[in-house]
Amino acid sequence: MSLYRAKLSSFGSHAPAKIVNNFDLEKIVDTTDEWIRTRTGMFERHHCSETEAASDLAYQAALNAIQASQVRFKEIDLIIAATVTGDHAFPSTACIVQHKLGLNHVPAFDISAGCTGFVYALDMAKQYVENGTKNHVLVIGVDVLSKITNWEDRNTCVLFGDGAGATIVSRAESSDISHIMDTLIDADGSMGDLLIQAAGGSRQPASHETVDQNLHTVYMEGNKIFKSAIRSMYASTMELLKRNKMTAEDVDWVIPHQANLRIIEGLASKLKVPMSKVIVNIEKYGNTSSATIPLAADEAIRNNKIRRGDILMLTSFGAGLTWGSVLLRY
Repeated sequence: MSLYRAKLSSFGSHAPAKIVNNFDLEKIVDTTDEWIRTRTGMFERHHCSETEAASDLAYQAALNAIQASQVRFKEIDLIIAATVTGDHAFPSTACIVQHKLGLNHVPAFDISAGCTGFVYALDMAKQYVENGTKNHVLVIGVDVLSKITNWEDRNTCVLFGDGAGATIVSRAESSDISHIMDTLIDADGSMGDLLIQAAGGSRQPASHETVDQNLHTVYMEGNKIFKSAIRSMYASTMELLKRNKMTAEDVDWVIPHQANLRIIEGLASKLKVPMSKVIVNIEKYGNTSSATIPLAADEAIRNNKIRRGDILMLTSFGAGLTWGSVLLRY
């Protein structure tokens, strides 16, 4: 039994100023605007400058989330950052953000679950709040995929953008309508080679050979990932609905990971949910990995699409392979 309920107090997001559109990509790789649009639904994506890193985006998203809430800086008692492109292998990006925010002695750590990172982090933050050990957990999803992109691979280099999104998971009062209803996370490590950054770790440390072979960049088997993505997100979403005696009709908004418009449309079709109830902003941001869901949620809230009391289903998949969903009333 949980001692308390957890809720999402607010969202915040941030994307770097530099915008790269499909016509820009036509100049550096063998592709076309039409090819990219029809296969991915993307037109623009934001890329960091040479001097920007994950913590810069994460800090601004966190600041926006805090300012959008009624939570004071000193009340935040844990920071979790989901990223696979942190400033460094160590220290954690969460610790860097902690220092930037001036939150000394607040525990902070990163988790790595690929594009599912934000969902994994929410699941974790929920446990801390429900068991009473933390009151306000700052959860950040941030990735800078432009810096690990293989610009010689036209199938993947058009996909990725940079961005950050954040939320504050807080203890809900008895009078609050907002609460996280349920979460589900899963993984299948047998398919890890389908989406991988092969070099840079202890298996293949950096060397002239790994750099020359582009092994520090994203490798993805798109067709296999496509099928697995729809199947896994559908399964986790339906399991949450079943566990909570709900149907897809009870959900006001589905916010899926923004990896590919075809995947999003395929998921909506299997769920029998109209696209009018699906939050999509992939055209403007591309795939920002663990940042896609909080970035899309924050934008929809600021545009008055999502309102307090709405039932949301967040669902994602990513490297690992990992996947998971969060059912909540915002």
